[in-house]
Amino acid sequence: MSTTETADRVADAAREILAAEGSRAVTMRRVAEAAGITAMAIYKHYPSREALLGEVADRAFRDLGRTWGRRDTAGDWQSRALGLLDDFLDFALGSPHLYAFLMTERRERARRFPEGFRESGSPAYSRVVAAVEEGMAAGLLRRDDPLEVALALTAPVQGLVQLYLGGRMGLPEAEFRALCHRTAGRVLDGIRA
Repeated sequence: MSTTETADRVADAAREILAAEGSRAVTMRRVAEAAGITAMAIYKHYPSREALLGEVADRAFRDLGRTWGRRDTAGDWQSRALGLLDDFLDFALGSPHLYAFLMTERRERARRFPEGFRESGSPAYSRVVAAVEEGMAAGLLRRDDPLEVALALTAPVQGLVQLYLGGRMGLPEAEFRALCHRTAGRVLDGIRA
């Protein structure tokens, strides 16, 4: 087995543990066992737990970037924008431990607003920025800083997701998703041209 294949297997095992139980459950010993190698062998590929988790984060963001925004490419602008919201909700509610690790836990190499969110710094967020720029160019949204407008659109829903995942929302998932859509609609109403 090649070094690359082993490194991939280790990263995949770490991601599976993280997705199932959260980042605290990711130990080098558990990952090694799941990957079928010794704990010391991991260090040939990843010098530390933080490096391994950094690789997991990088891969997860690349995966999200490949699939984010593909839901409704033929619809009108608002349908496509709300499709991005649905992609976000699918991810956050479908993989809550991975969501928490990527979006809310402190990580050394985590992107920071605004620098880490410009251009292609964040594969998923850049799609929201592109949608905002498209809405502005089409005269649907008021001209403003696209990066900050994208933040204004995403932050309320991220806050709702935090409340939902924390057990602070007494709504079934379908009703929670509808609340998120209404919230995004209210924000859109406030920034329309």
